[in-house]
Amino acid sequence: MGRGMGRRAGRGWVGAAAGYGPGVGPGRFLRRGVLRAVLGAGAASPFGLPAMAGAAVAGGAQEHLGLATGLAAGSALALARRRRDRSLAWRLALGAAVGLATRFVWPVAPRSPARVSSRRTWTDLTPSDDGAGVAIVVNPGAGSGALGPAPPPTVVLREGLPAATIVELDDAADLVGELVRLARSGCRAIGVAGGDGSINTAAGVALAHRLPLVVVPAGTLNHLARDLGVESVDDAVAAVRAGTAAEIDVGFVAGEPFLNTASFGSYVALVDAREELEGRIGKWPALAVALARVLRRGEPVAVDLDGERRHLWLVFVGNCRYLPEGMAPTWRERLDDGQLDVRVVDASHPFCRTRLVVAAMTGTLRRSRVFETWQTTSLDVRSHDGPLRLARDGETFEGADQFEICKRGDRLAVFTPRRAP
Repeated sequence: MGRGMGRRAGRGWVGAAAGYGPGVGPGRFLRRGVLRAVLGAGAASPFGLPAMAGAAVAGGAQEHLGLATGLAAGSALALARRRRDRSLAWRLALGAAVGLATRFVWPVAPRSPARVSSRRTWTDLTPSDDGAGVAIVVNPGAGSGALGPAPPPTVVLREGLPAATIVELDDAADLVGELVRLARSGCRAIGVAGGDGSINTAAGVALAHRLPLVVVPAGTLNHLARDLGVESVDDAVAAVRAGTAAEIDVGFVAGEPFLNTASFGSYVALVDAREELEGRIGKWPALAVALARVLRRGEPVAVDLDGERRHLWLVFVGNCRYLPEGMAPTWRERLDDGQLDVRVVDASHPFCRTRLVVAAMTGTLRRSRVFETWQTTSLDVRSHDGPLRLARDGETFEGADQFEICKRGDRLAVFTPRRAP
């Protein structure tokens, strides 16, 4: 029992860090609904098919009413022969309660970017109706995780910004070189159409050349675009035309910039395992298989954090404070608060993952000894296990045995549409 509950706790934490909260775009809430329905059905599975159906419908309804309607119709057909089952009603009710309870493990994020637009630090850049002086690189792998048909980013960008320089790469490996070439060519802003990893790369080039950044959401998760309120390629085009931009903090891990999160421990192993498999079976199946492997084989790391010896299963560091405060950090209301949001799972306690999930489900997480969270501006890390692999914005790289995660005061202007609250 301890091992099973420990794995469920790991799913919540590693899933949150891996980016289970789906990204921006037409399929955003549909994808969220599908994942929440699956989460609810899985949690209710010990109580049978009626409970699974009730959980799937209640879970999906929190994100996408159309999906919930379809699930309800399918469930009604599947359960039609059980209408004389006296336990049917209470199992459906129990399943619905489980589906609604998924929000305690994976909170429902704000649906409208306008809700947090007033909390941005805005700056005005030179507007451009046709995109003159703007250079944007399109990652060839962008949009691989999108749901439903959509025009390629290149088409929308060239139609909306006809005077901009739009470069569609043949090979994603050329991204850094092309961004640097464009930054040195005299453009007044650079951008990228891609996922969080591509945006992170472009941000490093923009920061080095003191240029504003155009974020075009065209990846699978699009965490930064979601938090900024850049919901689509059209939003990015509108922001360039209007010249409106938000200032955001830049964090650094081992000297490398990150805009969303930095991490080490089990999450890095998860990303490496997923990337090894996704070329053969696709990104989402690869993530599921990788998660199972990490939960079965993952080992804690022994480190000193600011000089204190720790034995940790997972370390999450957010660029600015994430909400909610528990074990499923999902969104940010501020992107310029100057803070790092640190959350760790302490592996030195017996049954740490079991205790984590119990604390999360009973609302006692803040008093749990296995979970800690705090805000800071820097974190010194020294590994007792040799050099660590690190992650930043979903991309892994080889680190050192001693490094710093910090804020240096750097900010980046990112084109963002203004929305009335």
